[in-house]
Amino acid sequence: MRKKVIEIYQSGKGYKAISKALGLPRTTVRAIIYKWPKHGTVENLPRSGRPTKITPRVQRQLIQEVTKDPTTTSKELQASLGSVKVSVHDSTIRKRLGKNGLHGRVPRRKRLLSKKNITARLSFARKHLDDPQDFWENTLWTDETKIELFGRSVSHYVWRKSNTAFQKKNIIP
Repeated sequence: MRKKVIEIYQSGKGYKAISKALGLPRTTVRAIIYKWPKHGTVENLPRSGRPTKITPRVQRQLIQEVTKDPTTTSKELQASLGSVKVSVHDSTIRKRLGKNGLHGRVPRRKRLLSKKNITARLSFARKHLDDPQDFWENTLWTDETKIELFGRSVSHYVWRKSNTAFQKKNIIP
C-alpha cells in the first residue's frame, strides 16, 4: 500500500487525490511521502529499545509446553528455558504468554461423578422424596465435611485462552 502511495505521488498527484483514491487518511499519505526521501524506504524502520530475549522459537516452545500442560507455573517454564540456555524473568514469560492470548486463570471446578453415581443419587432422591422431617433430622450429612482428595486447598491456576474455561484440560475436580 505504501509503495502504491509513492507511485501515485511520483505520477504528479497531490495528497488529497491519493487519499481519496486509496481510501487512506491524508495524514497517513503525508507521513509516507515524508518518510520516503528521508530514509529511502517506506518499510518499518528499526525502533529504539532493548531487543527481546524471547525469540520466536522460544515463544513457540513456551506455547507448546503450556498447551500440553496448562497447570504449569511460570517458574517451571523459566526452569525449562534454563535448559535451553535462555535466561528470562518469570514475569517476562507471563507477559509473552499474555500477548499470545494465554492468561493465568482460576480453573473451573467439576465434581467427579460417574454415570453410576449420578443414577444412584437420583434414585435416592426419588425414593426419599416424601419422607417426613423427622427422618432428615437424624441423618448425618457427610457432604458438609471438607475432604481434600487432590492435594492441599491452595489456589490453582491454568494458562488458557478466552472461551476455553470448560475444556477438560482447564477443569480441576
